[in-house]
This record gives sequence, structure tokens and C-alpha cells, in this order.
Amino acid sequence: MTDLPDGSSSWQKSSYCAQGNSCVHIAAPAPGTVCLTESGDPTGAILRTTPAAWAALVRTLKENHPDG
Repeated sequence: MTDLPDGSSSWQKSSYCAQGNSCVHIAAPAPGTVCLTESGDPTGAILRTTPAAWAALVRTLKENHPDG
């Protein structure tokens, strides 16, 4: 797994993020890899998963969210 450098332009902030330190950041540093972290501690825990698992999570969240 390729680690992302601190402050990497590869990280993208969630479009649902307001101002503050409670934002999800996502990156795809290599084929077959999706990384997630939070803005309060971007050099802390980085969760790694597959694109298929990430897509399933997003799909489930969208299906179960009242605003779609």
C-alpha cells in the first residue's frame, strides 16, 4: 500500500463537510485501494479498503438516508 504524504493533493474532502474538524477525506493512491481519514488527525489512522467495499458502503448509506 502506498502511504499518502501529509497534505497530499490526492486527499479529497467530503462534499458534505462543513467548517471544522469533523470531515472525512478519501484518496485512491493505487489501483484497487481506497483510503479514508478524518481531518482532525489526517496523519493518524488511515483506513484502507477496496473500491468495491467502498462503493457498497456509499450505496448502503445513500439507500438508508432520508435525503437520498
